[in-house]
Amino acid sequence: MKAIGKLAVVFLFMTLTIASSAQSAFPDGTAISLLQWRHFVPRHDEWFDGYAAEWGAVNNVAVQIDRVNFAELPATLAAELEAGAGHTIIELISSSAAFVEGLHDLSDINQRALDLYGEQLQHCRNGSYLPALGVYFSFAHGYFFNHGNYDIALWTQAGFPKGPQTYADLLAGGRAIYEVTGIPLGIGLSPEIDSEMALRELLWSFGGSIQDENENVTLDSAATIAAVSYMAQLQQQAMTAEVFGWTGASNNQALIAGEVSFILNPDSAYRSLQNVDEAGAANIGFTPGLAGPAGAIAGSFINSSVIPAYVSGDELRAAKQFILDLSADYSDATYHSELFNLPCFPAAVSELDTWLESDPFGSVPADKFAVLKPALEGLATLGYPGPSNPAIGQAYGEHIIPNMFAQVALGATNAEEAVAQAAQRVEEIFTRWREKGLIGGGQ
Repeated sequence: MKAIGKLAVVFLFMTLTIASSAQSAFPDGTAISLLQWRHFVPRHDEWFDGYAAEWGAVNNVAVQIDRVNFAELPATLAAELEAGAGHTIIELISSSAAFVEGLHDLSDINQRALDLYGEQLQHCRNGSYLPALGVYFSFAHGYFFNHGNYDIALWTQAGFPKGPQTYADLLAGGRAIYEVTGIPLGIGLSPEIDSEMALRELLWSFGGSIQDENENVTLDSAATIAAVSYMAQLQQQAMTAEVFGWTGASNNQALIAGEVSFILNPDSAYRSLQNVDEAGAANIGFTPGLAGPAGAIAGSFINSSVIPAYVSGDELRAAKQFILDLSADYSDATYHSELFNLPCFPAAVSELDTWLESDPFGSVPADKFAVLKPALEGLATLGYPGPSNPAIGQAYGEHIIPNMFAQVALGATNAEEAVAQAAQRVEEIFTRWREKGLIGGGQ
């Protein structure tokens, strides 16, 4: 099969060559290797190792699993593509679109999953589908909801017993808590994954975005300037300078230590707190997306698998079957991740609604997660309101959004200049990829 970068406009055939492989073992000597990130919920990796071994035994495939810190995955993928050799499947939680020219088209297994499980959530499709070519560069099997986590006692004392519901609440309540207790808010302004998503949620909820639904650059706008100005005020009045140097683990660590009153994050920090301080965990509440002038637009990280173009033959067939079979077993992935991994194909996890209403892992109250349910089908991901295309992936890799926000919060420049500079770089990136024919827009 050709890599995406060599494809014509569409595939002539959408049928799976692997359709019969689930009924018979692969030839002796077939092997696949997976590169994953070390999961924030350790139970998941313990389950996955057993799942992969069992799958391999059933299908006569040797399965090797390697894990690294999630921040190392993009660079590792880039190096393996450059070398033309490496892992069979690479699993990412940030956009892989910028690597599209070195990846296999996975439209066949995406279509098969649609046939088997029904509708895929739109934010998952946006994170894996390339409209310019009409192909899928990855397979999105799960996602992580980047919701609010707040200290119930602190926010109740500040007059917000259900936590902040809007960005105006976040400023008013967060500032009041900080002034009285010295405990700040915990939203990063650093070139790392959680800052990237939190700042995009703010941007979207103020009506700004990097692109529109047709892949035209829209970053330089009054809405973006308003969002950047708001964040500068929030940092200066309700946070410390530590957020400028945060890593992807910093907000988790701060919440667990009781050092912040609010973070935007999936449930990994909360689950870790459950393991060390049950009373502390009971004092954490959840909020869905905070509302800004344009509404409440919550973000999600897409957990997707890609197959490099150097993979071929039985290895390729086995890799596709492994990915497809994992989606069939996604109830186990959701359960063993303690509801961190949510399904891109909701029909594949029929138990999800029950688990959200009554957490199987001992939350107090048992329905702590239920408040998140209404938001699950309307989430956004990188590229909103358009697709997560290669230009969006490159902009993410260059950390243009957190750098834009941080420069203003640090007082290095004003909002108008920071936005204009960021928009100019984004335009350059979009022009490059548009000239390759890999994104739309340009109108």
